[in-house]
Amino acid sequence: MELRQSPFLRLPHSLADATIWCSMTPANSQLSSAIRPRVGIPWRTTQEQRGGIRDKLDFYFRAVKKAGGEPLEVSLEQSPEQLARQLEELDAFVLPGSPADVNPSRYGASKHPKTNTLDSNRDATDEAILAHAFRESKPVLAICYGCQILNVHLKGSLIQDIPDVRPNRPQAVPHGTTDLAAGAISGDQQHDAALSAGSVLARLAGSTSAHINSSHHQAIDQPGEKLRVTAHAPDGTIEGVEWTGDSNWIVGVQWHPERMPDDLFAQRLFQQFVAAARAREAVAHKA
Repeated sequence: MELRQSPFLRLPHSLADATIWCSMTPANSQLSSAIRPRVGIPWRTTQEQRGGIRDKLDFYFRAVKKAGGEPLEVSLEQSPEQLARQLEELDAFVLPGSPADVNPSRYGASKHPKTNTLDSNRDATDEAILAHAFRESKPVLAICYGCQILNVHLKGSLIQDIPDVRPNRPQAVPHGTTDLAAGAISGDQQHDAALSAGSVLARLAGSTSAHINSSHHQAIDQPGEKLRVTAHAPDGTIEGVEWTGDSNWIVGVQWHPERMPDDLFAQRLFQQFVAAARAREAVAHKA
């Protein structure tokens, strides 16, 4: 399957009447905020929020802006009532990566020695976002840590340390560390991934294979309810999942497309996410 670099790409069946707003033309920089879906992005960690450290958060902001969305910060230190009010005002969500790990108690596991950094504020905020997004049918793009907590939210489990828990994997590939130094895009590990035919990811890649970056020590173990696994690394590590429970656009990827600004596949992923948010917003306004 070959995708042409046309101004529009068709969405899959879940939003078949929507189109991707292509961000490859300068005209998109003139988009008014009125037609830009409001995309909530939680801070990566409580520590970064308190210190105003946003160099890595800004990768996500730039990717969403380039795709035609309006990114907005979601504080990790709001009251449940404040958070609920903010979520009502947002159209879609990107759940970013994090140097923290999802608390294993959330999926009924004991803490592995390599699971060292936890952030209860981030866990609770993402859980609230996901509950809201599923209830209100708002699109979600879940990345790295975000992909993992999406899986946990849907009653799945995680591998707490890939090298330690699965040391003798056939065709093992390096997946890197949980987090990189600021500005270290070129330091990402990279490897191939197999994409399931007919999946959102395969359609966007125009192929059943892709070359992706990698910066994580945990990954999905048992997939959550109604999550289809749609991407694998050569060693079998799960790299992508897609929600199948209804027509809402919810995709999780274990890699970091926000750190691949020149990659066409990464661009299309953010474009389709924003297009799904725009389509949902248009339907909501007609109701």
